[in-house]
Amino acid sequence: MMPRACYVYCIVRSGKRPAVARVPPGMPGGERPSVVDAEDGLWLAVSGVPLDRYGPGPLESKLRDFDWVSEAAVAHEAVVEHFARLRGAVVVPMKLFTMFSSEARAVADVQSRRAAMDAILAHIGGCEEWGVRVSRNAAAPARARQTPAAPRTGTAFLAARKKARDAARDASQQAARAAARVYDELSPMARDARRREDAPPGAVPPLLDAAFLIPSGARSKFRLAARRAAKACTAAGAEMLLTGPWPAYNFVQPSGEQVGQEDVDDPRAAEV
Repeated sequence: MMPRACYVYCIVRSGKRPAVARVPPGMPGGERPSVVDAEDGLWLAVSGVPLDRYGPGPLESKLRDFDWVSEAAVAHEAVVEHFARLRGAVVVPMKLFTMFSSEARAVADVQSRRAAMDAILAHIGGCEEWGVRVSRNAAAPARARQTPAAPRTGTAFLAARKKARDAARDASQQAARAAARVYDELSPMARDARRREDAPPGAVPPLLDAAFLIPSGARSKFRLAARRAAKACTAAGAEMLLTGPWPAYNFVQPSGEQVGQEDVDDPRAAEV
């Protein structure tokens, strides 16, 4: 049998064993997801995955395949969302490609971080994550698209260029102020709110990329406020995109303090 690692999708707090009857198939080439008891109401959603595909060497080469990584990310998210939808469950989603050499190692790691895990669960319990992104509107206002009459003198040409630069600067500042107001207006409704600063190198960053941890009971109120904010952005020459609800990926501990990927070169390291 091909040596396998233990892939961890999420940690689930639940008073009873989480149902897996309708769980999605999980990671490509891996076993169907199951749950492992991590004691005292915590469960790990896991799959066995083959080391010839998910071991450090093979995985490193596959990370350059955008289509494969996208397929894996969708599979990972589908499993996390399955458990997040279960009644009474609180889910701490793991980062993509979180693996251990065995289920026992994964459980031991969670147990060693139990105090921190309890704090995370208390923080995100009863909440859902919503994302907000504000960008400059790519479509210029109609008045800006009008072709001005050709200037007749050099002075007029320079004045027209200055006027165009000033108009562009003013439009940019207006859109930026609208994005700042979105964060200021939506943050008080959230248990937690965080700006994200992880735009890919070379990409034009949005004016605002933020995540909001919203109590489930405040969903309707939050969405209404977001619609008002979106209209204000449109009037200011910006576009606002609202996404969610999502599992609380942005509100667990920083990656350096999360359950992470253990060395899985040798599956015998699982023996405890």
